[in-house]
Amino acid sequence: MEERRQGVILKGIGGNYEVAWESGVLRCRASAKLRRNGVLSVGDRVVFRLTGKEGYLLERLPRKNILIRPAIANIDQLIILASQAPPVTDPYLVDQVAAVALCQGIQPVIVLSKCDLHPSRELERAYRLAGFPVVRASALTGEGIAALQGLLAGKISAFTGNSAIGKSSLLNRLDGRFSLQVGDMSKKIARGKNTTRHVELLPLESGGLVADTPGFSIFDAASVERLEGEILTRFFPEIHRLFGQCRFSDCTHRKEPDCAVRKAVEQGEIAQSRYQSYCQLQEYVSRQKPWESRKGKL
Repeated sequence: MEERRQGVILKGIGGNYEVAWESGVLRCRASAKLRRNGVLSVGDRVVFRLTGKEGYLLERLPRKNILIRPAIANIDQLIILASQAPPVTDPYLVDQVAAVALCQGIQPVIVLSKCDLHPSRELERAYRLAGFPVVRASALTGEGIAALQGLLAGKISAFTGNSAIGKSSLLNRLDGRFSLQVGDMSKKIARGKNTTRHVELLPLESGGLVADTPGFSIFDAASVERLEGEILTRFFPEIHRLFGQCRFSDCTHRKEPDCAVRKAVEQGEIAQSRYQSYCQLQEYVSRQKPWESRKGKL
């Protein structure tokens, strides 16, 4: 009887896969069935058998979550980079991505990048009020690197954020073995040039796995159509904590009188930017038609 082993897909190109397992990293080929069905993604836990110095993938184990763009599975936490230094992050994009992550059971972690250039205090306050883990970090000075290393240890994580926000630079600083290409800034349009073209999980010295993903422009934020309006508060923790405290049980937190959420915003207990993102997302999902809401699911 053949001995079956288990591992995690780190990278896949043209039917060949690199799989991390107890003895290191192994090159594997997929069975015809798996190749035909296109069911394999970076992060998938797989069963394989050894064939000499290589492996043969037999089965994909059940996933706990899956993102389509970028294509990556079984993520424990999504490291969302944001900054008020150029290229300035639109908070709505952060909130959109965080909602998608929470919908999939993925913990969002907010990293305030380039804090040597701008302290990003408004963003820090907004996400601390929301209850998300927040780390101030700088690839240049090393601030926050130790805290990030602790958060990444033993987990599968993915980095996302604006192009040129510093994802690759931070990863290079986190682990000296990495040599990821670092993007530059377009002076003409003050936007980053996306240098990350594919998704690959990289083993960390801490024992975790981490992926550098393309920026927000590719992230599957379009999957917010899955977030039905009546449960959207679940993905805004600071709003959901006030459930049942409004005068009306079906309060949308937009115009109704005696709304506990709007009162919290007025008193500074919920960031204005987060409330605006909630309203914008609620309006978006309420416009989705039934057949549209079935498209592009995570």
